[in-house]
Amino acid sequence: MHRGFILLNCDLGAEEYIVDELRQMPDISNAYLTFGAYDVVAEVHADDQDGFEKAIATIRKLSRVVSTMTLNVIMPE
Repeated sequence: MHRGFILLNCDLGAEEYIVDELRQMPDISNAYLTFGAYDVVAEVHADDQDGFEKAIATIRKLSRVVSTMTLNVIMPE
């Protein structure tokens, strides 16, 4: 299991639309509206690194997403 968080900035007024879209994606376990430097935080749970990267690519292609920052979680063995 590969986990991480994607921090998103979106067009003004698109935050709820983006959260709704994220919550429909199979690799997104949670998506939240936030206040601060980022508009939305999404939690990604993928089977492997390849799946994780594909989920990020899909998120970045959503209309009205302006920028993203990816935080990979390091899971201790």
